[in-house]
Amino acid sequence: MTVLGAVFRPQNPPERLRAVARVAEEAGLEQLWLWEDCFLESGIASAAAALAWTERLSVGIGLLPVPLRNVALTAMEAATLDRLFPDRLVLGVGHGVQDWMGQVGARVESPVTLLSEYLDALRALLAGERVTAAGRYVRLAEVALDWPPLAPPRVYAGARGPRSIRVCGAHADGTLLDSITDADGVRAARKLIDEGRATAGRTDRHVVVANLLAVTGPDAEARLAAERTPQHAPGAGVAGDANAVADAVIRLAEAGADTVVVQPTSDEPDPEGFVRFIAEEVRPLV
Repeated sequence: MTVLGAVFRPQNPPERLRAVARVAEEAGLEQLWLWEDCFLESGIASAAAALAWTERLSVGIGLLPVPLRNVALTAMEAATLDRLFPDRLVLGVGHGVQDWMGQVGARVESPVTLLSEYLDALRALLAGERVTAAGRYVRLAEVALDWPPLAPPRVYAGARGPRSIRVCGAHADGTLLDSITDADGVRAARKLIDEGRATAGRTDRHVVVANLLAVTGPDAEARLAAERTPQHAPGAGVAGDANAVADAVIRLAEAGADTVVVQPTSDEPDPEGFVRFIAEEVRPLV
C-alpha cells in the first residue's frame, strides 16, 4: 500500500505548524513533511515541535542540506529525536540549493562526493558505530554517539541528476524525488537507483519517495501554472478534485514510488484545509 503524506511548506509562518500538525494527526494522515529551505525554517526544530504536538504522526524532513551541517551534529540531532519519538522521524539529507550554499560560504566543489561521504558516515553513526573518516569533505576521528538510536533509522537522500540518484541507491536507504518529477521520471530514477545498489552490492529495501504538486479549488489550473517552472516534467503536478489528485498519486505509485507526498502551492491560503483534504478525501481513493 502506498504511503501518503503532505507538506507543510516553510512559506507559512512557523507558528502555523502546530495547527497543521494537529489536523494531520486528527485526520489520520500518515506523514507530514517539512523543508529546511534557506532561509526560512529549521528542519530539526520544526520536526521536534511537530513530533511533540502529536502522538502517532510520522514527520519527514525533506531535506537537510549537508554542506550546511556537520555530519556529527546531524547524527546527534536525529538520534535524539529518534529516541524521544521512536520510529516517527523520517530523515532526509541532500545537496541543498547550490546558490544558497554559496550565500553562507558552504558551497563545495563536488556535491556528489560530499553526499556520498556524508551518507556513509551518518548511517554508521546512527547505527552506533565508532567512526573514523578521512574523506575529501567528511573527517571524523573516533566519533561515536553516546545515545544512538535503539534501532538504526533509515536515512533518505534527495537527488535530481543521474549521478546523485545513483549515489542514493548506493549509499542511502531511500531516495527523495522532488515535485518536478513525473511518473516517467520515477521509472527512470528507479533504474538509476538499482544501478547504484548493484554497484554497492546492496540487497536491502530501498524506499522511493515522490513529491506531487497538487492544487484544488476553482482556480486550480491557474495556480498550478503559476507554480510550475521550466524544470518541471510534462506530467508533473495536478490540478483538480480529489479524484484527479488520487489518480496522479496512483500513477506515481505504479511507476515505482513507495511513498507519495502531496505538496500545496506556496500561496496555499488554507494549509490546514489542504492537509485535511489529502487525508480525508484523497487517501480513501488511493
